[in-house]
Amino acid sequence: MYVYIAIAAYFVVLFLTLRDIRIYRRTRFESYRKGAMKGIAASTIVLIGAVITPLNPNIGLLFVLIGMFLNKKGAREKVFNDANATERMLGKTDLQQ
Repeated sequence: MYVYIAIAAYFVVLFLTLRDIRIYRRTRFESYRKGAMKGIAASTIVLIGAVITPLNPNIGLLFVLIGMFLNKKGAREKVFNDANATERMLGKTDLQQ
């Protein structure tokens, strides 16, 4: 069961990182580039935790938790004006550069 939690956390971090990359490529806002870089580091730590979880669930999930905390993005510019929830989830922005 713990392995599934770690794998789900990895895919969530990876999805949010790919969303930040897509928004950065469209808008060139620096905060989204920094968020993508944090997401890459966090996904690496979560992946290490997912690999360790079958051997020792406590240590593995600790790595997953640390990776999730490192994935905190911070303040961002407003890039969505009239987007619905699906468009926001996929990273479609109203602003383009």
